Amino acid sequence: MRIQNQVIEGQEKDNEILFILGAEDARPNGTPAKKMITDSDELSFVYLMDIEEGYAYIHFPKVIWPYMQKALQTGNDPSLLWNDETIPLPGFVEELTMLVYNIEGNDNYGEAFTTAVEQEFEAFLQNINE
Repeated sequence: MRIQNQVIEGQEKDNEILFILGAEDARPNGTPAKKMITDSDELSFVYLMDIEEGYAYIHFPKVIWPYMQKALQTGNDPSLLWNDETIPLPGFVEELTMLVYNIEGNDNYGEAFTTAVEQEFEAFLQNINE
């Protein structure tokens, strides 16, 4: 999976999470698909954008996961910030919740990825399992 856009930073402001793309990156193509997958080789979650030829990918590398955890805690879908443009990411929390829950204890994603997800999202997983 070719990395088309990669989040480089996260910000939290008034219970809203913003994920920042590099200013030198091209604007993300397409419209939010309300879908998320993983790229376990890159230890990354991937939000999909619908484009005419299929999907464009926005990668959320491991360094960004603490902000993803905060988005789960708030329950509010975050947005992307590219230059001065804000792009909402509908379905983000729902999709991430489903993925994190499915990854727990599932080495089909690869042991390194599964372990990393279980460690980063431990507090969230404990709340689900209670």
